[in-house]
Amino acid sequence: MIVCIAEKPSVARDIAAVLGATQRRDGYLEGKGYQVTWTFGHLCRLLEPHEYNEQWKSWALSRLPMMPDKFQTKVAEDAGVQKQFNIIASLVQQAEMVVNCGDAGQEGELIQRWVLNQAGCKCPVQRLWISSLTPEAIKEGFEKLKPASAYQLLYEAGMMRAIGDWMLGMNATRAYTLRYGQNRQVLSIGRVQTPTLALIVKRHHEIAQFKPEQYWELKTLYRDTTFASTKGKFSKEEDARELLEKISQELFRVTKVEKKKGTEYAPRLFDLTSLQVECNKRYAFSADETLKIIQSLYEKKLTTYPRVDTTYLSDDIYPKVPGILKGIAPAYETLVPTLLETAKLPKSKKVFDNSKVTDHHAIIPTGVRPAGMDANEAKVYDMVARRFIAAFYPDCKIATTSVLGEAGEVEFKANGKVILSPGWRVVFEDKLPDEKNDKEEEKTLPDFQEGEEGLHEASLAEKWTSPPKPYTEASLLRAMETAGKNVEDEVLREAMKENGIGRPSTRASIIETLLKRDYIRKERKNLIATDTGIQLIQTIQQDLLKSAELTGQWEKKLRDIEKGEYKSQAFMQDLKLMVSEVVFAVKNDKTGELCPLCRQGRLIRGKQSYGCSRWKEGCSYRAPF
Repeated sequence: MIVCIAEKPSVARDIAAVLGATQRRDGYLEGKGYQVTWTFGHLCRLLEPHEYNEQWKSWALSRLPMMPDKFQTKVAEDAGVQKQFNIIASLVQQAEMVVNCGDAGQEGELIQRWVLNQAGCKCPVQRLWISSLTPEAIKEGFEKLKPASAYQLLYEAGMMRAIGDWMLGMNATRAYTLRYGQNRQVLSIGRVQTPTLALIVKRHHEIAQFKPEQYWELKTLYRDTTFASTKGKFSKEEDARELLEKISQELFRVTKVEKKKGTEYAPRLFDLTSLQVECNKRYAFSADETLKIIQSLYEKKLTTYPRVDTTYLSDDIYPKVPGILKGIAPAYETLVPTLLETAKLPKSKKVFDNSKVTDHHAIIPTGVRPAGMDANEAKVYDMVARRFIAAFYPDCKIATTSVLGEAGEVEFKANGKVILSPGWRVVFEDKLPDEKNDKEEEKTLPDFQEGEEGLHEASLAEKWTSPPKPYTEASLLRAMETAGKNVEDEVLREAMKENGIGRPSTRASIIETLLKRDYIRKERKNLIATDTGIQLIQTIQQDLLKSAELTGQWEKKLRDIEKGEYKSQAFMQDLKLMVSEVVFAVKNDKTGELCPLCRQGRLIRGKQSYGCSRWKEGCSYRAPF
């Protein structure tokens, strides 16, 4: 008998239907030589500290760091979980072959491997790897099964991620709680959670410490067009006003008109992060809400696998595009027929690139006719479908105009844009993604001629610099993707993904964890650090724990393990050294100890030394780090 283990009951039913396993049993489906069973979430997990060493049950700085010789798993202590695990174990032990049908990603591989290892699986294991749950995709996947060994590096990367989170989380949380928690609260430290919180706290301080600065802008109105001085902002009003008076009596003369034709390409297909960003901007959906919605669409066979970090398709998808378009045509009858009438659909390198696709391609429709969706699912599906359709429309052709002029030797500039051929823009109607809404930049300019002159109306506007904006889920997801760097360029952002913190599938849960632990709160769409979150980051002195950049470098090592470019053993050595350094630093931190000089105050941390808390009362004790 061949035993297939799916990631959840609904997926098991889809697979069983294709295989002909239609007989219902307790915890599995059976038929035509197959038994199809399922997990649900993490059936197995790493042991707790005291299950490795009884002495680790009590929290004590003297017993840190905790570093098990060998990490082991156990079945979760839940009656329903244990019942299902026992069913799986019984089937596996009698199987001639097992097909791992888990979620086709790092976490899914880890979940299934732990279950198979815990169940004592001895028979050969094959891997089903699919990007959608349509019957065609499942059938094709079973025709292309690969041995489990082909995914060994994926498993190792997942295992190292889990061990890294355990080692750092358990040791750092205990160390900081014991040293600084003052017996009142647990100070939760996490590999991705803490640097993410640090980003939000840093933004809080930037806003709090921001001092607005006054400046003036010199502009003039000529032929109903606003021209801005090329000198930019004026920090002194008298300088700007002097120029204003000088040019008010002068005619405005157009000195240069430059027209260029250009091309705007269709927006990239969605990966999970860009979908979460766009849904947050457009519909105020949280990252977690978007993940649940797109996961539901995947399980309804309407869209492909969602937990992806690429915006490209592999070449083998290209022949399937006409079929996908035909499937969704009834829902987009004004857009798709135009493409289907095309002799040959375009194949752009901005869409199809094998070098940018590893395990999964970008999120696209499956071609199943859209139906059975609730209102929010319909919104997200529409975004995915329109991006896919737009990828095969012509480029948008534009003409940009730049006009230079002068009055009294002061130079001014105005820019404008005209859409000559909308191309892919017709797909989005009023739903254009990431529009800057810069009305001046987008304005169509009159037909200016070089050398023309006329009256103008100059003006001076008083303005103030603005503080940085608080993070929204959209901007925080981007910051996590780029390890805290502000990157607008799509190509550069794509290149930085390997150094991002967290994975696309886990970033939503990290934000939810910070909210649940009251480290951050939501104010409308903004994410604001709470006093608890601010105090935690202030307590953590080691950049190792709160630097998004350093965490991003660690994240890259995990990706390199997956690609075979870095060894798990090397990662473990780095991990042990890192955890040891964290614990050593906390143990040797004198913060909070009784002042050895006055014996009344407590030591507090300064920029370069410890000082007595009674320094205002005259105690002069200082000790360098």
